[in-house]
Amino acid sequence: MGKTIASGVWPTMITPFTLTGEVDYDALEQLIEWYIASGVQGLFAVCQSSEMFYLTLAERVRIARFVKEKAAGRVQVIASGHISDELSDQIEELKQLAATGVDAIVIVSNRLAKAEEDDGVWIDSAQKLLDAVPDVPFGVYECPYPYKRLLAPETLKWCAATGRFLFLKDTSCDVRQIKAKLDAVSGSELKLFNANSTTLLESLKLGAAGFSGVMANFHPDLYVRLVGQWRNDAELAERLQSFLTVASLIELQVYPVNAKYHLRQLGLPIETVCRVKDASAMKGNHRLEVEQLEKLGNTVKQLLFQEKESVR
Repeated sequence: MGKTIASGVWPTMITPFTLTGEVDYDALEQLIEWYIASGVQGLFAVCQSSEMFYLTLAERVRIARFVKEKAAGRVQVIASGHISDELSDQIEELKQLAATGVDAIVIVSNRLAKAEEDDGVWIDSAQKLLDAVPDVPFGVYECPYPYKRLLAPETLKWCAATGRFLFLKDTSCDVRQIKAKLDAVSGSELKLFNANSTTLLESLKLGAAGFSGVMANFHPDLYVRLVGQWRNDAELAERLQSFLTVASLIELQVYPVNAKYHLRQLGLPIETVCRVKDASAMKGNHRLEVEQLEKLGNTVKQLLFQEKESVR
């Protein structure tokens, strides 16, 4: 197909809502600019962080088109929003998303087969989607909801052989599984992006193309630094990885409410309103944890990067 996906950091974008629960496109535009200013290489719109299971198809399509238009010429944009159970409904979703002009449409791995069905069923469903939506690049997202379906290396090898799949968001959190997947797609255009902060550096050493996870909503610039420069300074990379691992524990909080709170603290006009969770579940101690994480992140930047620059 002649298309490729850029290696690097791909934030799983959140969806800002107004106080009345509508998609806030003014805030979304400013969020897009914040991501790009942080140095990311791409944007993953309409994913689970975007609360896609709580968006109408019209909203999913409009968000994908909006992000693509605003980011045009600067970074690539991919989008999922593939949430239906019936294959016919999935085809309609993917056709509408493809029409937005995004660089790839990302299928959710658990939509193509039931938990008890084998990967033969998955491949059959995937081929039907490819046939129904021709000439469009695809990706795969191992979304943990409603159940996590990790793709076997052999299945990924099939995906790579089609020439249609360019992106995999891996959620295995397991270095051995990541290595097996990378070996399976070696030499193809299918790139693996790790969603797990803890295993990120090890996966990069094995050949992962980058990071696409929740924590790029908190400090994407640090992920950009690690992914882009880990080869140049092994000691710095290890120290930065240690911070990112511990910092990622904030995911266990009330996400994505806490991410919206964090971005609001940075000055973005984003309310903590969510459809997937009640914002009131974020208590005072949660807010303090988010605030203190930002302060700690700034300290890490000073200690690791300014110190290095002063030595040169």
